[in-house]
Amino acid sequence: MAEQSNGGGERTEKPTAKKLADAAKEGDLLQSRELATALVVMAGAGWFAMAGPMIMTAMEDMLTQALRFGPGDVMDFSPAERGASLLSGLALPVGGIMLATIIAAIAAPAMLGSLGFRTKAFMPKPSKLNPAAGLKRMFGMNGLVELGKSFLKTIVLGSIGIWLIWSRLAEITVMGAGGLQSAAGEIGDIFITACLVMGGGLMLIAGVDVPWQMFQRFKRLAMSKQDLRDEHKESEGSPELKGHIRRKQMEVLSGSTRKAVSEANVVLMNPTHFAVALRYRPGKDFAPVVVARGCDAIAFAIKDLAEANKVPVLQYPALARAIYFTSRAGQVVDEALFVAVATILAFLYRVEHRMSAQSDLPPIDVPETMLFDADGRKQG
Repeated sequence: MAEQSNGGGERTEKPTAKKLADAAKEGDLLQSRELATALVVMAGAGWFAMAGPMIMTAMEDMLTQALRFGPGDVMDFSPAERGASLLSGLALPVGGIMLATIIAAIAAPAMLGSLGFRTKAFMPKPSKLNPAAGLKRMFGMNGLVELGKSFLKTIVLGSIGIWLIWSRLAEITVMGAGGLQSAAGEIGDIFITACLVMGGGLMLIAGVDVPWQMFQRFKRLAMSKQDLRDEHKESEGSPELKGHIRRKQMEVLSGSTRKAVSEANVVLMNPTHFAVALRYRPGKDFAPVVVARGCDAIAFAIKDLAEANKVPVLQYPALARAIYFTSRAGQVVDEALFVAVATILAFLYRVEHRMSAQSDLPPIDVPETMLFDADGRKQG
């Protein structure tokens, strides 16, 4: 079982993807023995129902060949060859049963999203050898639930068996009067019906067991708010992860975009979603031009590239969204935003000539008709 969360506070939060992945590596998976048993029984009974006549014919041919022999069988007797010849007719029906049950056994964890081979699940765990932990499992809530499921299986399957025998009692009592072949057919029908009905009963029990197993796993892996903060801090603070994220972000920028960002005068950002790089060269550009724009990973890549080229990066969320949703790369900034952009460019000119401090960002006004939310819907 996966290591329990040791953060402080009540564990009421859903486990994160990392927590679930770590638990899966340790072998703590969502699984239900009742579901697996029900599917295997249903698959085997279903194959018997379809291939029953084939199995009976194969057994009849095998017995006929086994009781028939000639001089060649006596003079040149080969037990292995003879046995293989007799059993070859049963290979297909018996192999079909094995294949059907194997597929059903694989389908059970696949339905629960737990299919896979994990080597750590086979590693010895000293905690499993602790007698106190074993007694807790036996007499704790989980042990009581398992005991209840055993009683439920006994009651359900026993009731089904009694009902089945009682409903077919008249046929069973006269079974010997119709000959061996007829009796064998009746027995086969009763056996298949019993397996299918009991498989259905096991499916009902599995319908109770699966939600319980989901609840138990959530209870084991639930996290506290402190656990979430610690995990986030650990992930964000990892130099390897940060380096990997930066490399991925930089890979999404084309060569022309890299060059354009390096020549920009400023990059405006909505801190978490959008970035636009602006250029204004007097005598070359008649108005500020959007040289690059992006959201999410591309936005962070533009920010990192701008910082690497010492291009100022300023946080103006409303203006960044307005430019992002109204202009494409290579286009001039919308006329309604000229005043706001000119204010920022003038501020940067003063900073460059040490007439202002970069921390004293000027206030700007974005027209109400140019206010957008994160999905590009106008707010004004």
